[in-house]
Amino acid sequence: MTTIALACQEQLLPGTDLIQKYALAAALGYQGIELRGRGDLAFARRLPELRRARAAGVVMPTVCVEMDHFIGDFDPARSADAVRNLRSQLSVIAELGGVGAMTPASWGMFSRRLPPFEPPRPPTGDRQVLLEALGELGEHARAEGVTLFLEPLNRYEDHMVNRLDEAVALCAAVGLPSLRVVADTFHMNIEEDDVHRALRAAAPYLGHVQVSDSNRYQPGAGHLNWPALVRTLLELDYRGWLALECRLRGDPVRALQQAATVLRHALPRRAAA
Repeated sequence: MTTIALACQEQLLPGTDLIQKYALAAALGYQGIELRGRGDLAFARRLPELRRARAAGVVMPTVCVEMDHFIGDFDPARSADAVRNLRSQLSVIAELGGVGAMTPASWGMFSRRLPPFEPPRPPTGDRQVLLEALGELGEHARAEGVTLFLEPLNRYEDHMVNRLDEAVALCAAVGLPSLRVVADTFHMNIEEDDVHRALRAAAPYLGHVQVSDSNRYQPGAGHLNWPALVRTLLELDYRGWLALECRLRGDPVRALQQAATVLRHALPRRAAA
């Protein structure tokens, strides 16, 4: 029966290297580590470390971009640099046997919910910049045999792509199978009228799921209904990962164990068998 594998982002795990972190993650009930990809091609410079980890059996399915500028930046040079870094990250994750890399349109650059309320670029300009970047990255991902995942963020963190349907529309416009969307439960809790309906509508393009509770802490620390969320994903025959991206409340190891327990208990017994 279908099951869903759990990953934990690397910065959440205690340990001096990825091998130690993975040993702890496995003991707590996770099957993989989601990596973080910093700018200035720092992720590619980690290749010796990442190759050693892979040789030791560490499973690293995905990388989440961690930069101060992104593909939708108002500055064309910064947008181009984000594309350059993502191309590199896609190549690295492909070498590691992973699934893909993810990015938002932007993060922390502008919000229509905060002053000055009107961005310097019109929506048509936003769309054009994103389509050009996604088209280039989607082609590169296809050549590498991996996927680029576009992540909607909430209205206070980005003004361009806030809901799953907006991300799906951009992916559909590009029209590449190597371009899919990320569902992040924290952002969805803010932006989606109905999380389950949004997941069902996005199902053909849903490639990755990141999880944190309603308050951005670990699953179990807030009010999200994890059995219902996981049940919807199973009904959709979702085959990707659930990757823990959150803050940790309390002792880190206990918090990570709580999250894994909450998510595993949300899986029906027949699916977890």
